[in-house]
Amino acid sequence: MIELDGEPAGSEALAALALTNYGHFTTLLVEDGRVRGLDLHLERLIRDCRTLFDAALDPGRVRALARRAAPERGRRTVRITVFDQALNLGSIGAQARPRVLVTARPAPGTEPGPLRVRSVVHRRDLPEVKSVGLCPTLRLRRRAQREGYDDVLFTGSDGQILEGGTWNIGLVRDGQVVWPGGDVLAGTTRTLLRRAAGDPTALVDLSEIDSYEAVFATNAATGVRPVTGIDDREFPAAHPAVTRLAEIHRALPSTPL
Repeated sequence: MIELDGEPAGSEALAALALTNYGHFTTLLVEDGRVRGLDLHLERLIRDCRTLFDAALDPGRVRALARRAAPERGRRTVRITVFDQALNLGSIGAQARPRVLVTARPAPGTEPGPLRVRSVVHRRDLPEVKSVGLCPTLRLRRRAQREGYDDVLFTGSDGQILEGGTWNIGLVRDGQVVWPGGDVLAGTTRTLLRRAAGDPTALVDLSEIDSYEAVFATNAATGVRPVTGIDDREFPAAHPAVTRLAEIHRALPSTPL
């Protein structure tokens, strides 16, 4: 399903998105018509729309458009993308009238396996915005995958651990979960788990990685996922603290879309 403002998306609109590639999005995992952290997804869309387009976004309208793609039963991954097809390379400074593109695909039927990642020095432009401009991230992910890894872990030039390519990272030391601070996109799953469990944020340096006993990734579509390797450092696929977080995530309340 691909709809733009509730109608089938035409090739002209999709071409504008592809050619200009200016906009933002959020991705929902819809289960039996309900979403964990729906308020956070809507807040993200409103905030990012103001940042990129200097425009307001009606959350009620967005919700109604997304609901068209959500089944009453079963699981589906729904992506909401906000862009303005009238803006292009020459007119990017014009007043914006953002439109809402909703796409849907089947959600994975099985739990994702663990991740093995390679660290790279990289900081996304406007890390607080979930931008459609994914080329730098995907270039680094592609290079990592072609060298035998699953994904990349971004660090600052000072060695500070930031975030994964499209996920947040958490670490466990002495049984305590720690979320790296710094300039990152605080994902909805990370925020929900911090609300529920109260785990702190702290600056984490890659050089100190040997002092942590477990690592995991969080993402709205995949939940809590173990990280079993960072560069040449190995971590267990199962750890009590990570198992506890996964159980907390599964028990989080959801909201009808």
